[in-house]
Amino acid sequence: MIKRNLMNCCMCAGLAMLVACGGSEESQTYPASFETITVKTQDLVVPYEYSATLVGKNDVSITPQCTGQLMKVCVIEGQRVSAGTVLFVIDQRDAQLAVETAVANLTAAHAAVKTAQLEYDSNKNLHAQNIVSDYVVNSALNNLNQAKAAESQARAAVDRAKVNLGYCTITSPVAGIVGTLPVNPGDQVSPGVLLTTVSGTAEMKAKFSITEDELNNLANASGTETSDQRMSKLNAVKLKLKDGTEYPIEGRITSYAGAIDRTTGAVTCIATFPNPDGKLFSGAQGTVVYPYKASNVIVVPTSSIVRLQDKTLVYKVGADSCATSAIITYEDAGSGKDVVVTSGLKPGDRIVGTGANNVREKQQVIFPSSPATK
Repeated sequence: MIKRNLMNCCMCAGLAMLVACGGSEESQTYPASFETITVKTQDLVVPYEYSATLVGKNDVSITPQCTGQLMKVCVIEGQRVSAGTVLFVIDQRDAQLAVETAVANLTAAHAAVKTAQLEYDSNKNLHAQNIVSDYVVNSALNNLNQAKAAESQARAAVDRAKVNLGYCTITSPVAGIVGTLPVNPGDQVSPGVLLTTVSGTAEMKAKFSITEDELNNLANASGTETSDQRMSKLNAVKLKLKDGTEYPIEGRITSYAGAIDRTTGAVTCIATFPNPDGKLFSGAQGTVVYPYKASNVIVVPTSSIVRLQDKTLVYKVGADSCATSAIITYEDAGSGKDVVVTSGLKPGDRIVGTGANNVREKQQVIFPSSPATK
């Protein structure tokens, strides 16, 4: 019995030597090899995703330009309006009286001009007959000019009074959807008080942030290119709504800020999406998806990477069939199954493709299937 146990121990020791790199292979039992892959480059479309906030391309804050009592609210929340639709009416009585007063003053000023013109013409004729002096004629001319100036001022006062009267009727400057209405008839309003917001929804802007390096990479831009040239290079973008569904119409990145935010190091970009059916709403949250076309990148399956604390590893397989760990950096490939390796691997490297979590440093991972293949 002791002799048999000793033989079993020897066989186990021999098998352990076989698994370790550099061990002898005298046993006839060959462990299964790990699946390996050879690293190579390929072209890939990587979906870059950015959190975005939607706003109407023509969102307008409606505030009064005069002070008075709000007499009428002509719309309701969520109502679609055209440009020129009446939204609010402010008490017009004082403004109407101001117009009537200004018109009366203009009439008086016009009469004064006529009187001054008659006096000037009369004195001019008398001067031609040497009846009055030059002083009298020049004085009459000055009076006429003063009367004309007063008439111009009165006419401007009429125009100003009419403008102020027009401020009492607030219309929508754009076509869109009426937002919340925080005011009610009878409220006292004044310039600066927000009455509502009209969101122009024919096109929607998705605002998101992107680093300067990412912007340059997306457009493959050089330092000599203009912003328009950069924009023309960018691919069409998609919009993923908050519920995870994809908006069916593609958009384009149409602008980006000319300055970098010092606190975040990011640039604000705007992607514009057509909204013919009004399915997008101002203030909604979503995700802008940019299909970045990457060339000659290294793509490996997620099953080949091992995450160890703050490091990410793969196991390279050498000529001796042993695995050696290598630290890599990577980016998400967007498929959920693969990653794009940005450093740590080169084309031609051989790595453990499946079961990498079960591999130990310097472990032999490839075994011959039979003695003939040794």
